[in-house]
Amino acid sequence: MLRDISRADPQIKAITQVVTHLAPDVLFLQGVDYDADLLGALALRDHFTENGLHYPHIFALTPNTGLPTGLDMNGDGRTHKASDAQGFGRFRGASGMLVLSRWPVGEAQDFTPLLWRDLPEAKLPYVDGKPFPSGAAQAAQRLSSTGHWILPVNHPNRTLTLMLFAAGPPVFDGPEDLNGLRNADEIRLWSHVLDGKLGSPPDMPFVLMGGANLDPDRGEGRHKAIQQLLSDPRLQDPHATAGPTVDWREPTPGDLRVDYLLPSADLTIKAAGVFWPQPSDPLQSLLTFKDTPASRHHMVWADIDF
Repeated sequence: MLRDISRADPQIKAITQVVTHLAPDVLFLQGVDYDADLLGALALRDHFTENGLHYPHIFALTPNTGLPTGLDMNGDGRTHKASDAQGFGRFRGASGMLVLSRWPVGEAQDFTPLLWRDLPEAKLPYVDGKPFPSGAAQAAQRLSSTGHWILPVNHPNRTLTLMLFAAGPPVFDGPEDLNGLRNADEIRLWSHVLDGKLGSPPDMPFVLMGGANLDPDRGEGRHKAIQQLLSDPRLQDPHATAGPTVDWREPTPGDLRVDYLLPSADLTIKAAGVFWPQPSDPLQSLLTFKDTPASRHHMVWADIDF
């Protein structure tokens, strides 16, 4: 990512057009490469600054993507492949998570190192009564494909707690449904946190947001996991009728809702939407730069009244 930013890659230009147009006070991005000194994140932030939108505060933690295990984690008989890392990644830190904020952030609660088997009521894959792909793999496997964070943002009026994640896709596996089970448990983690079964529940008000990689009704995956989260009375869903959030080309799987922003029930939402202008809308031009799309995923936003 840092290389592409230094080369003025058209995708960076396209992303900047969308972000600076919507100008959120707090921005959560997924698919952002992580490095220990946050040089890539700083370069991206500085690109936004050059275009009139400055974020004084940056936050990122080491993701599970590309973190080597030395084990066969998907049962294909090979090791040291991108799919054998804790989270799919061709190098450590590939496609991580990043928060950019106008306001300072506090100390994070990080569930990224949590072993999958240590999640309450974890549902791990078994084939013929044996752990898949192996007992050793399940003993080492972390739950988070990328990460799960709880991060307070210190707004001048009051603290807002963010619950952030980027789950792996529920596909690219076999009949054991390894990825489908893991995706569902990555989503269920938040219910366990809110129930007090895992970590420390977030102080209200809070906003749960990120990429679940799961539509409530369409496409592959265990839809009940996201349906249960959306129906939790402690949350509200201001985008229930906003439509899809990702453009996965037809015929399969097509446009799905897989990205979510769910404020706690006590918050007042002034407006909310998915930035996806129709072809006839002049704003449609913001989604690409020199025919390069900003992302297949479209920005999910909400205006919160404190």
